Order: sequence, then C-alpha cells, then structure tokens
Amino acid sequence: MQVISKRKKHYDVNADLHDYLRQYGREIDLPILYKGLTQPYESFALLDKDGEDTLWQTFIYEPTIFQEINEALTRIYALLQIAGADSVEHLRVDRVDFCTFGNSQPFRIRIINQYNDNYDYFYVKKADASRIYGLELEEMLSPSSINYLVNQDTLIEEHIVGVPGDQFIREYFGRESLNRVRVAKEFIKFNERCFARLLGDMRSYNYVVGITPDFDNEQYRVRPIDFDQQSYEGRHKIYLPQFFKDNLPVVQLCTGLLNYETIQQYQIEERALMARRANTIPYRLSNLRTCMGEDTISPPEKLKQLKEELSEYHGYTGFLDCKTMGELVFRHIDYLLFEQDLG
Repeated sequence: MQVISKRKKHYDVNADLHDYLRQYGREIDLPILYKGLTQPYESFALLDKDGEDTLWQTFIYEPTIFQEINEALTRIYALLQIAGADSVEHLRVDRVDFCTFGNSQPFRIRIINQYNDNYDYFYVKKADASRIYGLELEEMLSPSSINYLVNQDTLIEEHIVGVPGDQFIREYFGRESLNRVRVAKEFIKFNERCFARLLGDMRSYNYVVGITPDFDNEQYRVRPIDFDQQSYEGRHKIYLPQFFKDNLPVVQLCTGLLNYETIQQYQIEERALMARRANTIPYRLSNLRTCMGEDTISPPEKLKQLKEELSEYHGYTGFLDCKTMGELVFRHIDYLLFEQDLG
C-alpha cells in the first residue's frame, strides 16, 4: 500500500505555459485574484450534517469589501460557465469557504440563483504548474471535459459533480441495486487512465463517482478531482490507484468479479479510446508536450527514480534518456497508447 508523507512542492506557472494557456482560451483577465479573498475579518469552522468538522473554514468579510467580492466572483462564474454573459444580477455569492488541507489552499465559492435558490460551486486556487498540466491532460485524454481559467497566480476551477470516492465505497458498495460488474469495469478503466498520463495520489477522497441512470440499470464514471500530484512522485505505484489502502475494497470487487482476460480487455479498450482522443487533437497535444517537456515540475531525484521504475515495470529502456518529468510523461503516453508492441 502506498503512502504520501510530504506535501508536494509548488511550481509557478512560467511564461511558456501562460502563452500556451492564452493560445487555447484558458488565460483571461479576472476581476479578482486569489490574494483578494485572503483577508476576512472573521471565520468559523464549517460542519457537515452530522456536526463533524469538514476541515473547511467559512470566511466572513466586511460588508463593503464583500460587495466588491460578490460582484467579482459572480462575474468569474459567468466567465467560467456562461461565456461571460452580462446578465448576472440574479446571481450572488452565498458562501466563501477556505481549506488549508490541500496543496492549492482552495477557496470554494457557493453561487446561488436568487430566482429559484438553485446553487453551484467553483474554486479559486493558487495556480500550480503541475495541477494545470494535469487539468490539460484530463481535458484531452479522458472522456470528460473540464472548465478552468488562469490569470497570473490564480486558478479558477469548476466543481466536478459526483459522489466522493470514499463515500461511494462506504455507502454504495452494500446496496443490492449496485451494478457491481459495471463499477468494476469503470474502476479498471480509471486506473488505466491515471497510469497512462501519470496522475498520482488517487486515494478515495481525490476522485468522485458520477452515477447516470440508464434504461435498464445505471452507468458509472470515475473522475479525478485533485490534480496536484500530476507526474511529481518517483514511485510508479503512486500512479496506480489500486495500490492505495482505501481503494482496497475496489480492488477486491474487481478481482472477485473479473478474470484476468476481462481486465486486460478493459485496459486495452481504454488505451484505444485515449489514443483515439489524442489523434483528434495532434497540434494541441504537441504544443503541450513541448511546453511540459521544457518545464520543471519534479525534483531530479524523483525523475530518476520514476524513469528507472517504469523501465523495469515495462521492460522498456526508452524511458531512461528522458531529461524532464514532462518528457517522461509523454514518452509513457506514447509507449502505452501507440508503441507498446515495440517494448
């Protein structure tokens, strides 16, 4: 079982990455930056429905300052979700929560529609290059699209809807209505997507499970919600969710229901789907490869360790001459999606 004991190092967004983000519509001027939310005059612990501490703090601001914050955050929501439409008077900020637990020290913004009390969330975070590369790879190689914006040192992310993984394992695994084979299949495919693009630390609280009713049953989609550990650690098992202790019930479900041939089939299916997605956006993926390959997003000793472990794991020495972690990521993508028969 894998354990991550140290907080990941923060990597600033460099000029080349800002240029890349601007080219693809991710870089945009925002009416407020991360620092503008960091000075409340009061805060209190946010509790869940059972009275337990959620590790989030609700921030309270001076009324005049909050008026400016409300206008700025509703405008950001419009930029993120409705392409900057001017009609946002019916929206207001219902709550601003802050969490020191995550690497990006996020603010969670609750936006409410005053006409019908419907609400939505988005996040304001410290922009970290590793996380942004993870978001881009998720957009390009996964079956789900994701909205985010960047300005200077500030990252805006949409809320990803789904049942938190730990809650899904705890509350759904015992239900008779759960389609266990479909759940097992989706977790195999999720495991494969994470490993191919080297997205690490998929402990059960770092992903969600979307449940969609089908005409005869339910479909499931596992989506990561934490991209901080995109290609940072040196141990290859960090990039395989199956090796985290709190995912053990998922592993037992998969091995109890699926034989080796079926698991291998699902893995090959997912690699083929990722390859197909990659082939539809060759220029964008190539630009990201160049940008990420020239960036520093992991310490040299972790790069060395991961090159050696992947080489041993796959029996393929082509990883050993990679000079940066970004270069290693794309070498691994190429190997698994297009070149594995050469290993």
